[in-house]
Amino acid sequence: MSFQKLCYLIYSDMFRYYGKQPFYRNLHTMIWTFGAIHSFWFRLGQYFWSKSAVARPLYYIARYIQRIYMVRFGFEVSPETIIGPGLYIGHIGGITISRFAKIGRNCNISQGVTIGATQRGDKAGAPTIGDNVYIGPGARVIGAIVIGNNVAIGANAVVSKDLPDFSVAVGLPARSIGTEGSVGYINNTEYDQHLGAWARKFAQVVSTPDKVL
Repeated sequence: MSFQKLCYLIYSDMFRYYGKQPFYRNLHTMIWTFGAIHSFWFRLGQYFWSKSAVARPLYYIARYIQRIYMVRFGFEVSPETIIGPGLYIGHIGGITISRFAKIGRNCNISQGVTIGATQRGDKAGAPTIGDNVYIGPGARVIGAIVIGNNVAIGANAVVSKDLPDFSVAVGLPARSIGTEGSVGYINNTEYDQHLGAWARKFAQVVSTPDKVL
């Protein structure tokens, strides 16, 4: 991972909270917004691990700080997890994401969410989640399933089957009840437009960043 891509990922995450802001306001978000704090150390840890062995001590420092926040905020995610730009963590507490999961751009994750792997059956593995997906409080997304783009998953839904684009899924087991998708739930996604020519190179990055572990 390049330093430019690290900056792009961090900026995209910060932008998701309050939109375009002066630099000092983004710094304030990074320091005081719970979800943004965790995202910052998660991204930084991935960056240092992608470098040579010389930078490995910095990775362990970043990882240690991330683990402190994991315990403090109740957010468990491995640096192996592939998460695209624009991650938004609405509220902290009880969030667990499998290290095998793949999450696209502009994902909204609420409190109490589990994105987990299963070890047996025809759905053994972890979810692949598309772009612009909203995952409501207490939702469970389990197994080697594919969640399409612009999907909304309701509170306490248990998703164990694929969902097509623009689905609205609710219930246990989850079922699709509409085609409005996540429209209205995913906001402040215009970060590419506010970084000028420099950002256009990185705006073409695939939905998920390079795997670094």
